[in-house]
Parts: sequence; C-alpha cells; structure tokens
Amino acid sequence: MSVAAVCPGSFDPITLGHLDVVRRAAGRFDAVVVAVLENPRKQGLFTAEERIALIEDEVADLDNVTVESFQGLLVDFCNARGIRLVCKGLRAVSDFEYELQMAQMNQRIGGVETLFMSTSPEHSYLSSSLVKEVARYGGAIDGTVPPRVAAALQAKLA
Repeated sequence: MSVAAVCPGSFDPITLGHLDVVRRAAGRFDAVVVAVLENPRKQGLFTAEERIALIEDEVADLDNVTVESFQGLLVDFCNARGIRLVCKGLRAVSDFEYELQMAQMNQRIGGVETLFMSTSPEHSYLSSSLVKEVARYGGAIDGTVPPRVAAALQAKLA
C-alpha cells in the first residue's frame, strides 16, 4: 500500500525548518505533496507562483515530492487527491495548541489525520514572519533560509 502525505503551509518564504520537515516526510512516505496555501484575503510577500518555484528548486532532488497550490479547505485538497494524512512540523507548545484544533477539525469534517513531527532543534525558532522581519531591517538571514530564497527575499525587499 502506498502512503502519501501533504505538508501544507503558506511558505512565505520557505525556511530551513519547513524544508527539514518536508525532507524528513519524504523519507517516510511514498509521496509528499507540499501544499502552498493561496489566501486571497491575505497579501503575502511572494506570489503563490513565486513560492512554488522557490520550493520546487529546493526539493528538485526528491523524486517523491511535488508542489501544488490550493485555496479553501485543506481537507478538500487532500480528499480530491485521495490523501488521508497531513504532516505538520511543531516548534513549541504554542504551535501544538493551535495545530491540535486544526487536526481535530480536519479529522472531523474530512476524515484526514494529522501526524505531528517535532522540528529539529536547530530550526525550532524559525518562522517565515521572523525571517521577513529580520530581512526587512537588513539583518543576517543566512542559516534560516536556503541561499536562493535569501536572494529572492532580499530582491523583494530592495
């Protein structure tokens, strides 16, 4: 039996913490779909197309990983593809409280289970918002995002 999982997020931009979770998921599941949320009510720094291209560059070496965008409910995205499992990284207890509610709702309304993967300690402080904030003020972001993402972020903010 083939097991597929979805790693969802806005990835604006993708961080080394996100990539760590995606790569670890790719080692445990037959197929992984990185699902990039397009929220029309929220203006991101990068367009969905830009985020997808940046992620695809970073996972090009993983044959079992694809990248797609979605709008609306994650369970609808999963169910349309026959995927019954979401894989999420957790950084702290505060993440767990929010993510547990989402996981329980996804299971209730769509029958989609969630697997929580603890973030590697070296990435536990990272968030896209924090990286963008540091970059906006000219702070060093090396070691937080891949070099291509850092270049794209610095070009956006220039």
